[in-house]
Amino acid sequence: MNELTNQFNNQGNNAATVVAASREMEEVKGQIFMAQNMPRNVFQSEQRIMDACKRLTLAETAVYSYPRGGQKVVGPSIRLAEVLAQNWGNISFGVKELERRDGESTAVAYAWDMETNTRTQKEFTVPHVRSTKKGIQKLTDERDIYELVANMGARRLRSCLLGIIPGDIVDKAVAQCNETVRSGGGDIPLKDRIGKMLAMFKESYGVTQEQIENRFGYGTSTFTEFDMVQARNIFNSIKDGLAKVEDYFDKSTKKDAPSKLKEELAAKEDVKADVEEGAVNEPEKTNEG
Repeated sequence: MNELTNQFNNQGNNAATVVAASREMEEVKGQIFMAQNMPRNVFQSEQRIMDACKRLTLAETAVYSYPRGGQKVVGPSIRLAEVLAQNWGNISFGVKELERRDGESTAVAYAWDMETNTRTQKEFTVPHVRSTKKGIQKLTDERDIYELVANMGARRLRSCLLGIIPGDIVDKAVAQCNETVRSGGGDIPLKDRIGKMLAMFKESYGVTQEQIENRFGYGTSTFTEFDMVQARNIFNSIKDGLAKVEDYFDKSTKKDAPSKLKEELAAKEDVKADVEEGAVNEPEKTNEG
């Protein structure tokens, strides 16, 4: 009796799987049909992208930079890649979790230009663990696992999207975003934006103004629009998990600097004390005939 029940349940599950796969296939066919019968207007798509890159809120998160091998790597962020795909049109993209077992998830990031039938995808495995200061933490909460997979998938998705969208369009978008940030950000004074940037670094990562100034080599009072772009790129790189705080800022700065200063002051006080003591204890000279 149990064997018959299991067979019936298996047949039911298989039937449901077939129906779901058939429905998904029909949806894909419909998307391809619409894409090929309503092709994108390249000039209009490019103009929409350029207009989107003139928005300061997008431009501030559009580019990342991080150090690698003694050099600086710069490129478009996942936020910009998503805007490019949305305005380029006829592109299906996303991250799907394929399987979950033994404390890890198997997922795939993909981007598919349905008009030209060009597709890129990257399959990857995500262990359900998180590195913390106290060591490796195993994740069991559904929300934590979902956010971890989404975060790891965002990097692969960005790569897939940039493999679909023409490179010259991407370069123009990055240039426009940098220009938008350099232009001053509307009516907000540069001084206020610098203050906001310093507060964001302090609140999010504990990075002080002194550490930022040591990184750039000069004070924030002399920051220009270009420096703001660089600082924003660093912030985005850390936020997106492409780099760590230690890759940019020396954590010992705020700890070592005061101790060295104290040592120098103490040394000066010792010298001063020795001089004063020598002046007091020095025997008086007499003229003896």
